[in-house]
Amino acid sequence: MWKATRPVEYPLEAKYRPVLESFLPKDPMSLFNLKRLSPKEEFPNLERNYTCMGQILTLNMYTRQFNRATEAGVIFDDVIRPGLEDPGQLSGPVKVGCVAGDAQSYILFCDFFDRVIEAYQGYKITNSQNSDFNFDNLKGGDDFDSMYVERCEVRISRSVEDFSFPTHCSRGERRRLFSLAKKALSQLGEEFPGCLYSLEERTQGNLGEVLTAQIPSALMIKNGVARDWPDARALWVSKDGNLVVWVNIEDHLQLVSRQTNSNIKEAFERVCVNVLKLEELYKKMRHPFVWKEHLGWVVSSPGDVGTGLRASIWVKLQHLSQHKRLNNILERLRLRMESTESSGVYKVYNIPTIGFTEVELVQLLVDGVKLLIVMEKKLQEPDGSIDHLVPAQK
Repeated sequence: MWKATRPVEYPLEAKYRPVLESFLPKDPMSLFNLKRLSPKEEFPNLERNYTCMGQILTLNMYTRQFNRATEAGVIFDDVIRPGLEDPGQLSGPVKVGCVAGDAQSYILFCDFFDRVIEAYQGYKITNSQNSDFNFDNLKGGDDFDSMYVERCEVRISRSVEDFSFPTHCSRGERRRLFSLAKKALSQLGEEFPGCLYSLEERTQGNLGEVLTAQIPSALMIKNGVARDWPDARALWVSKDGNLVVWVNIEDHLQLVSRQTNSNIKEAFERVCVNVLKLEELYKKMRHPFVWKEHLGWVVSSPGDVGTGLRASIWVKLQHLSQHKRLNNILERLRLRMESTESSGVYKVYNIPTIGFTEVELVQLLVDGVKLLIVMEKKLQEPDGSIDHLVPAQK
């Protein structure tokens, strides 16, 4: 068993230590005067909590995080609040149940966040996360059977260095983020024409329906994401309407590239080109996007770190949706499927956002959806069986 030995003390070091320590920043928690009881008495009731947070959190883990606070004042109870406000359901997809108040949260509370990321995304965190926006490396994506694929979209979220995340940022921070976005998007518009609309102004004609749809949910209000709504929230829309950038909603920035057809390759190319342009513009303003070596692109939800990318395809799967092996097939493909308002049409999207590059994630979705379509066609045949098509775990 290893034993720690007391470090050697030198007379001058002992003499000047109090002076040196006086220059160190104080622990933010020591500046608070929170009227809290012991960690055991403050530990939340997780008995009927079905979120990933509720499955991971233990009293010992809670105790370790209890007296920690980031420099911006984020404490652990701020992190787990979403899962306490919305404990999820026994059936259906598991929700993350937690959110970071700032980028430092992922470092200070890594004991907790790393476990949540690994459990939710099914990925063992390594020393580095790679990024690849070379959309030419994507194979396929422009050759779907249009009889089965209705539309698609690619979303990428980004957070800006030196600012708290939406659940914790102040009005001043949010307004400063809006100013930075306004400046960056105006320069983006020089090459890719578009217009920025403030959500405080609800009279944008054709955009009225889009803006109304972005009214904050009850959970966003409870979590603090929607504080002072709609102050400093905005929407940038490209001239052709295929690219949308949300400002200060659930993340500092979220780019959404949409296609009304099945060409997800085109949607992916559009979002790659423009997120790289915005990255350069923010670097010039000395506010780069947040990147951590082991986590990749860091955003507010641990369910989106790594790439911040969520690609979705709307597919007609009337027969496969009723198959007994569907959940197992989706799990093997590392995809998730949700029903939509259209009968027989399902939204299929990637589960992981970390452990893969951006190109690899979209490729995962493209290959998976192609296989789902093959299975759907097979099930339309008399006595059609898909057992031989079930893939190995991705």
